[in-house]
Order: sequence, then structure tokens, then C-alpha cells
Amino acid sequence: MTQFTAVTSLVPSSSAAEAVLPLASEGGAHDSLNAYAIGGGALAGLLLLLWITTRLNRDR
Repeated sequence: MTQFTAVTSLVPSSSAAEAVLPLASEGGAHDSLNAYAIGGGALAGLLLLLWITTRLNRDR
């Protein structure tokens, strides 16, 4: 409860603090998101864009 009192002193309305506190306290990473899969997908996408760019940028 000490965190709640600190939040209410920072927020002008106590009802706003009561609405925000449960959302802020849940936090954490989502189990469904895998950082390696996201990073690997981003790397694959960037490499694909690089390959397309180099194929279209031929000297004439």
C-alpha cells in the first residue's frame, strides 16, 4: 500500500491513480513474445530488403 500512497500524491485525482495502479503493477514481459524470434524476423526482413535493393540497383 505504500506504493499506492506514493502514486496518489503524484496524481491529482485519486480515482485516476486507482485506475492506473493495476495496469502499472501487472507489467512484465508477455510470454507469447520471443525476443529471438522477433530479432530473427527483423534481421531476415532487413536482409531481404538489402538483397532487393542490390538487385534493383544495377549499373546500366
